[in-house]
Amino acid sequence: MSRIAYVNGRYLPQRHASVNIEDRGYQFGDGIYEVVHLYKNRLVDEKRHLDRLERSLKEIKLPMPVPRLALLAILQEVARRNRVAEGLLYMQVTRGVARREHSFPASPPPPALVVTVRRIRPYPASIDGWGGSAITAPDHRWARRDIKSINLLPNVLARQAAREQGAIEAILYEPQTGMVTEGAATSFWIVDEAGRLRTRALSHDILPGCTRDALMAELNEAGIPFDERAFNLDELSRAREAFLTSATSFVKPILRIDHKDVGEGAPGPISRLLFDLFARHVQGGLANKA
Repeated sequence: MSRIAYVNGRYLPQRHASVNIEDRGYQFGDGIYEVVHLYKNRLVDEKRHLDRLERSLKEIKLPMPVPRLALLAILQEVARRNRVAEGLLYMQVTRGVARREHSFPASPPPPALVVTVRRIRPYPASIDGWGGSAITAPDHRWARRDIKSINLLPNVLARQAAREQGAIEAILYEPQTGMVTEGAATSFWIVDEAGRLRTRALSHDILPGCTRDALMAELNEAGIPFDERAFNLDELSRAREAFLTSATSFVKPILRIDHKDVGEGAPGPISRLLFDLFARHVQGGLANKA
């Protein structure tokens, strides 16, 4: 069966779907994207993802392409037409088609909306075999990393550098200070040398990860302490455990960084606990909790 995409009001076979060459997303990267995990026909953390989409659009002065309820209907219809019950729904909104000029069009065109879906591996039954290795890399992205922009070239280069070294992620750090920000496409956590669970606090420096936020809600619900406090490369090198969170990584332990074992080089007790905690969330838990 041909994959079906939604493009500006039409459901089309994906091999025939296209956008105008003067779409500002293609010309300038002038747009926002969002990715939602679909689990057994349910959008996991849909409110978090759509809230973040609206926030990012507001930050670049771009309106929603359709009302939220209509967007939800489109997401569900794309999943239905593709017969995908578990996968990733990708949506992209750009400023639309206009003559190439850096400033916003004087007469704003309608925002362009594209939605696609693809199947993914289900949430793994066990954390064993789910982890991977990472490298560290300087963070060369722009200063508004909190906006989920489609401008991802630095992220692409960092991920490619990781792949070339046999790793699954690049852990980014500020070149001037050595402070860790996040993964190239993930939020990043450690259990530090003293046993504290830590991740960087939200600011313009990192993306407000929806999986990060959902996990924090679960941690609060379970009474598990954590610390939103940045850490540097030296602290990272001495961490007992490290893991990623994202809509595609869920809770994924990082067992080696820069070819050196993290802790014992195996998923630690905190990673195991949080993996199980988030599995329950994906399967029902707090999916619609704000």
